[in-house]
Amino acid sequence: MKIKHIVLASTVLVSVSAFAQKDELKTLKKIYGKEVIKGNDLVEYKGLVTKVEPLATEEADKVYAAFYKTMLPILEVNAIDPTQTAQLQATLARVLSPKAVSSLAAGLNATLDYEKKTGKKIYTDDINETITSFKPQFIDYALALGRADKNKEAAEVLYAIYQMDVKDQDMLFYAASSAVNAQEYDKALEYYAELKKLNYTGEGKLYFATNKADNKEENFGANKSLRDISVSTGSHTKPREEKVPSKKPEIYKNIALIYLQQGKNKEAVAAIQEAKTVSPGDKTLASTEMEIYLKMNDFDTYTKLVNEALASEPNNVQLVYNLGAISSKANKTEDAEKYFKRAIEIDPNYIDAYLSLSAVLLKPDDKIVEEMNKLGTSDKDNKRYEVLKSQRQKLFNSVMPYLEKAHQLDPKNEDVKVNLKSVYNFLELTDKVKALKAEE
Repeated sequence: MKIKHIVLASTVLVSVSAFAQKDELKTLKKIYGKEVIKGNDLVEYKGLVTKVEPLATEEADKVYAAFYKTMLPILEVNAIDPTQTAQLQATLARVLSPKAVSSLAAGLNATLDYEKKTGKKIYTDDINETITSFKPQFIDYALALGRADKNKEAAEVLYAIYQMDVKDQDMLFYAASSAVNAQEYDKALEYYAELKKLNYTGEGKLYFATNKADNKEENFGANKSLRDISVSTGSHTKPREEKVPSKKPEIYKNIALIYLQQGKNKEAVAAIQEAKTVSPGDKTLASTEMEIYLKMNDFDTYTKLVNEALASEPNNVQLVYNLGAISSKANKTEDAEKYFKRAIEIDPNYIDAYLSLSAVLLKPDDKIVEEMNKLGTSDKDNKRYEVLKSQRQKLFNSVMPYLEKAHQLDPKNEDVKVNLKSVYNFLELTDKVKALKAEE
């Protein structure tokens, strides 16, 4: 009998709890449905949200209990008189956080999915209206986080915006870019994988027109109709449009570079090869492929790719210079000298070529000095010393014009000054030494 009494008592308690829960959900629904929510309503709403969520047992009750909790920040903002700008901004600053926006996206989507499944659209229209109304503010919030170098948080908010409006795939692309900036590489790869699955390109058009009021051109984004209305009403003139190129190459390029950053060289090469099949002939991808092999220290493949590129761009000074740098690193002095001189021919103001060429030309000096220091005072050694001294003079005379040009292009470069001073001193060019010291 005791057992039966206990079971009966438990059943009664559950029933009472369930009834209380239903009443609380009804009250939440009533408050939520008000046109204007006042301070007392908000206090009651907060208390009920905290109380009802852990008691919910049925699927519908769980969904709507979570929905009401999710919508709390929105109600807090809506409870502020829109004319009270300072108070409104303060409330937004208080309730907005990456976690809050992510929770909002998850809660709204869960409710939309449930109502789609049941066919009962209780809050579907309201949710869509909320997303439309608050999306610009969430985007502004993400941009502000980005400007503050809080790229990880910006990525979280941008991804939440995408979850709220999956048609806006640009938000997913920007979320991936922010994740890259935050060095959240696994998250970036996750977003890029989703973009690939969606076959996202980001192609489109941007619409512009000049505002008559200040004679400045305005960017209407992808909103052609708004631009056209502005022109037809006479507030704007000079309509024009720009094509937005495909972002696919950038996506594949970033995937490859992320893998490279993570030390996954095979994956990086595979990613760039896949990118080349998607965007054949894309020069950015060719450049990225070269960068990948360069970072992998695969100089043979890198040199092969550079020479292929130079066949169509013989005056690409950066590529020519890079061949010089690779040759110098491999101690192929003659090749390095040839490439650096060619870079200077292409661009006479390319200071790095002068600096690198000077370094290559001065390489033999270390051995010459080392041998000179080992010599004694015998006649044989003295003769050898004079030969080495003559070699140094020729060496310094050959390098001097390049160091002087480098100094002319970058007068504050201390390495150039030090080397140039050594050359002048050895060649006993005292006037030039004095002029160089006078600059200090």
